[in-house]
Amino acid sequence: MSRRRKKDIEITDFKSLLKKQGYSLAGKHSAVKTCLWLRRSIKDEGECYKSIFYGITSHRCLQMTPTLICNQKCLHCWRPTDIDVTMPVGYDSPEEIVRSAIESQRRLLTGFGHSAPPHLWKEGNDPKHVAISLSGEPTLFPHLPELIEEFKEQDFTTFVVSNGTVPEMMERIDPAQLYMSLDAPDRETYEKVCVPDSPKLWDRILRSLEILRDKETRTVIRITLIKDVNMFSPEAYAELIKIAEPDYIEVKAYMHLGFSRKRLPREAMPSPEEVLEFSEELAEHLGYKVAGNVEVSRVVLLSKDGSVTHLV
Repeated sequence: MSRRRKKDIEITDFKSLLKKQGYSLAGKHSAVKTCLWLRRSIKDEGECYKSIFYGITSHRCLQMTPTLICNQKCLHCWRPTDIDVTMPVGYDSPEEIVRSAIESQRRLLTGFGHSAPPHLWKEGNDPKHVAISLSGEPTLFPHLPELIEEFKEQDFTTFVVSNGTVPEMMERIDPAQLYMSLDAPDRETYEKVCVPDSPKLWDRILRSLEILRDKETRTVIRITLIKDVNMFSPEAYAELIKIAEPDYIEVKAYMHLGFSRKRLPREAMPSPEEVLEFSEELAEHLGYKVAGNVEVSRVVLLSKDGSVTHLV
């Protein structure tokens, strides 16, 4: 069997796997997935921490990615990181991606028509917030700035979650809120936790921290804590975060979900109390304050003055 044919089978299997995990493919290289909190919100059974922290309406949130490609194989990632994804042959236009993503979201919500209150189901079919993250690293998509602008043109609030390994793209994008993951306090831990494709990526992350500092848009550093793996040295995390001077810091627990269960034990999940304790230590080193704590999601929000402003 030729190498190319083997690759084609792998890609097909990967896409089939995504569908089984609840993804809806959108166009040639994008994907959409509804999260637990959207499914709860559309049935009026609660809101996610982003709603509590930032005012986002969970059932109107479109969670998508413009690329399934990633340059890291993080231990805590829920996707099957051992399967390679090749670059697409040609890219969909930003207009096509937005249209396909909305259509995919509506297909995923079809089954809620009989279980959700009619007004919430109608709202869910008219998404107004987009979280560009999901599976894959969005800054590897070369037309990300144009995609963000297209979502803005259609009156979406835009979040982008990046691993910070493409500083050139970090400079170019201006979503309503720009996240950067920081999952290690030093290079050695980063290489163990995130398993990067290149040893140069840590230096690129450091450059992205500098870029974040100069951004006019709202910025967030996100730390995913894995017990006995990267949950140590809050003072070292603080020194890195000082480079970026973010508006907010989200400190989250690793959750034992998806394919991460093959790489990490359930005991790697910190408790809500442990996340709060680590967050308070981090805040002390930074001079930040706790601005929110959602125990059910095991996430703590820090800000410079202990307050948070809703985006919507």
